Amino acid sequence: MYFKQILDERNGCASYLIASRQSHEAAIVDPSIVTDQYDALLQERNFTLRYVFDTHVHADHVSGARRLAAQHGATLCLHESAMVRYSFRGLRDGEELTLGQLRLRIWHTPGHRPEMISILVINPPRSPEPSMVLTGDSLLVGDVGRPDFGGGDAAMQYESLSRLLRLPDWVAVFPGHFEGPCGKGMCGRPSTTIGFERLYNPLARLDREPFLASLVSSVPARPLNITAIEATNRGLVDLPWAMLTLNESVEEVDVDALEARSPDAVVLDVREPEEYAHGHVPGAISLPQADVATRISEIPRDRPVFAICQAGMRSLRVAQFLKQMGYENVVSVRGGTEAWRRLGKPITVEDANIAQHRIAESDWTHAGVLSYSI
Repeated sequence: MYFKQILDERNGCASYLIASRQSHEAAIVDPSIVTDQYDALLQERNFTLRYVFDTHVHADHVSGARRLAAQHGATLCLHESAMVRYSFRGLRDGEELTLGQLRLRIWHTPGHRPEMISILVINPPRSPEPSMVLTGDSLLVGDVGRPDFGGGDAAMQYESLSRLLRLPDWVAVFPGHFEGPCGKGMCGRPSTTIGFERLYNPLARLDREPFLASLVSSVPARPLNITAIEATNRGLVDLPWAMLTLNESVEEVDVDALEARSPDAVVLDVREPEEYAHGHVPGAISLPQADVATRISEIPRDRPVFAICQAGMRSLRVAQFLKQMGYENVVSVRGGTEAWRRLGKPITVEDANIAQHRIAESDWTHAGVLSYSI
């Protein structure tokens, strides 16, 4: 067997290449949109790509699965319940696919997403038992995938986690993320074992009710451009540019500079509407980072743009994305709304839904793209 984990440091994602050294057949799991790296590896190893898997419909990065499958004439695979607008082979729980002597056993492990699958890898010449499991965003290292993306369900996540933890201790776990917004407690390691997670994953030690309570409390903000990215991965639109791919240099200014801004400047509060409603800089417009790409036509290019969030991290990424999209006069507010409050500056409490409509609704909304439930 040949097995390689490929890490995307920008997005905190992991993809995988599995191949039989006997038949030279290969499968790729959760590929990124940058597919050249897989092409080079397949060519170098003289592998033929037979299957491409997406363990689920991704919401934080654009998948390269369709592109890879089309380029190599491979079969694109998702769980049979995946709600997408393109053709794929629907996988069932318990089904096995072969790569030479290897067997890839599919487990349906919903929770993070309803169509989530895990893939157990079995190499019969070595053992009749699985030696590893690719868990997507169901079981992470030190965490589980958050259930608030597109039909996720905390109770299903508990059942899926319990099922995975019944695997033998020695089974190696390779998740779809090692950092990023899909789980708030990931430790940063790219792999683990079932035995280690059973003992030391804090969520794995919880009974059902405390587990459910933990997942629904303190839900992190939705990722940058999730609306556009998920719609792209479903085949509803084609917006691969919605991903932040460049490390643009962005000016950061303090809250005093924000207060002294020119009258024509636009202040974008990129937090979630609930955060905005609890208090924001007067005159700031609510535009959550999740929706920036789908509402980008509303953001003027001929006026200064100040991006602000709670502490300065989300606004920096939004400002980088706007720079990537050609906005020249954009800055991020260092310290965010937290710093503004700390200095005793005025705060407005207001319904976020009202402020969001101060910028004219975009064409995407009228086209129905944003009405899709995520």
